[in-house]
Amino acid sequence: MNFISSDLTAYSENHTSPESKLLKRIDRETHLNVLKPRMLSGHLQGRLLSMISKMIRPRKILEIGTYTGYSALCLAEGLGANGKLITLDINEELESRVRRYFKESGKNELIDYRIGNALTIIPTLTEQFDLVWIDADKENYAIYYDLVIDKVSSGGYILADNVLWSGKVVEPKPDKDTRAILSFNRKIQDDSRVENILLPFRDGVLMMRKI
Repeated sequence: MNFISSDLTAYSENHTSPESKLLKRIDRETHLNVLKPRMLSGHLQGRLLSMISKMIRPRKILEIGTYTGYSALCLAEGLGANGKLITLDINEELESRVRRYFKESGKNELIDYRIGNALTIIPTLTEQFDLVWIDADKENYAIYYDLVIDKVSSGGYILADNVLWSGKVVEPKPDKDTRAILSFNRKIQDDSRVENILLPFRDGVLMMRKI
């Protein structure tokens, strides 16, 4: 995931608005107590998600992959008073931790946190979303996309994380997860329903705007 030097990363962070005290604590506690802490968005990516959300001013956001709640809280910063963010995760072991963070944030009333399989939950959703953030199991990225595309408003955005997969997308012998990411990236590139840009930011963020 480290495509630029640690010095340049530090310089970028030092010239980026700071994260809140709660977000900083979520980052620290995730690294201390939770498996695979690299899954957390972190300072730079969190501020990017916040900025994008504030630019779009979405009324409805869908997040696929809550983890410890960091990215959900960043995305929720752009919601209006009557907005709603639905966030889905299959890991029930993290539920009490995440619900505690959401309550502390003061945004709990804006967040609908659901535990379960996103593949079965998404078809039951009736909302139209202005912004979707996909950051879950890579082998199902294309399926998540197919499930949400008709639920995204015209002019709405879908963002997908980890689309460079630690640089493995350009290696000669891709593994299973890398092949899934390669297939997803090709699918989006060939889909006339969206315009897209792949940002070489952190582990790669694919931004799609529904036409």
